[in-house]
Amino acid sequence: MSRDEAIKRLKAEIQERVSALAALEAEAEAEAVFVPGRSPVRYAGRVYGAPELSNLTAATLEFWLTAGRWHRRLEYELARYYQLPFARLVNSGSSANLLATAALTSHLWGDRRVRPGDEVVTVAAGFPTTVAPAMQLGLVPVFVDITVPTYNIDVSQLEAARSSRTRAVMIAHTLGNPFDLSTVKAFCEKHGLWLIEDNCDAAGSRYDGQMTGTFGDLATLSFYPPHHMTTGEGGAVLCADDTMLKVVESLRDWGRDCWCASGVDNTCGKRFGWQLGALPRGYDHKYTYSHLGFNLKMTDMQASVGVAQLDRLDSFGAKRRENWQYFRDALRPVEDVLLLPEATPKSDPSWFGFLMLVREEASFTRDELVQHLEMRKIQTRMLFAGNLTRQPALTELARDRAARGEPPPFRVAAPLDTTDRVMARAFWVGVYPGLTEAMRGYVVETILDFVARRRQRGRVSLSVVA
Repeated sequence: MSRDEAIKRLKAEIQERVSALAALEAEAEAEAVFVPGRSPVRYAGRVYGAPELSNLTAATLEFWLTAGRWHRRLEYELARYYQLPFARLVNSGSSANLLATAALTSHLWGDRRVRPGDEVVTVAAGFPTTVAPAMQLGLVPVFVDITVPTYNIDVSQLEAARSSRTRAVMIAHTLGNPFDLSTVKAFCEKHGLWLIEDNCDAAGSRYDGQMTGTFGDLATLSFYPPHHMTTGEGGAVLCADDTMLKVVESLRDWGRDCWCASGVDNTCGKRFGWQLGALPRGYDHKYTYSHLGFNLKMTDMQASVGVAQLDRLDSFGAKRRENWQYFRDALRPVEDVLLLPEATPKSDPSWFGFLMLVREEASFTRDELVQHLEMRKIQTRMLFAGNLTRQPALTELARDRAARGEPPPFRVAAPLDTTDRVMARAFWVGVYPGLTEAMRGYVVETILDFVARRRQRGRVSLSVVA
């Protein structure tokens, strides 16, 4: 047997053993018994199996540690899934938001270029890294309120939020529920504004029959384990414009002007024939930089997992919808004390979580219900930052700016009353595909039992008073 044949045989044996391991782990997971109150009900988690382990093993044995064939394949398949020309991988969803925002600042946009001091309309009820990139780049977030029970932007406030410095709108689809894309897109088109969709929590969601992530000038995805598909750490930027692609690739890859893939030279045919900037003619194009960029690439090993996960994305979305609907139906008896979520009109969300708001007239608080659930090993989460303008990162920055006589780092366009209400009274539980019938039944039983006991306590109190 030749050395090459021996290597090939050993690699095949490794793959066989990995497949056998995956099968045994799947059997163990299927036979695991859920014990209410002792087994955790997580809000989210990775769901994987033999295809992911097989791809990851193959990528590991290839030992191409940066972007390679798996990276290119996942970019191609993501673009095809979203029916867009381009998808570019990055190392996280937060990096995707940074890259998308930075892309608007490119000199290639001429008069449309977004500059420091320009404004970006968004909401305060969300995840910090939807907004942080704008502030990090010297832009000014302009916050508007949200509405319930969709928990998305109050589009009636858009016009009032606009000023002469407004250049873009960047909003996330809250927990997978699409915001009113018809109104927001029309607003952007009317005023010549950029639109970035933070689609990190909404992979597979649809609005008016069209996939979210395909409406904006740019859209972002996250592949962190709680999300709809995972690569561990990872994300992507989606776009449809050739110039935008050039900007995204340049900023992602150190700001370079060269478009050659890693390890590839001279695809332009004139690597030493360019005259750009104030550089001498013929300066190596691989070391010519048209932007002040970053290094945000995903590794090939991560991408190999994403290739297998993308094949599951539709089935994951179906399970998320099923779990969400189960909670929506099973909790109807307590709608008088819990405001249950609703999908945005014309939308079909691929839900990230099931969000509930404890009504003001309830005889208990959000914190009391959350503590009750957490003590029984049911994980809960808030709507991320609640109200970003109340977070110490922003309040301290605003205080520091004011002390130096500088303009505020953000602007609040309208009272954030609903945002504050959600911050104080809302929470969510998971709907991810790893939930079993026993787990979700236990969640519902625990909530119903808590509400019933509080109602009984209230009736007893009333009878004592009487």
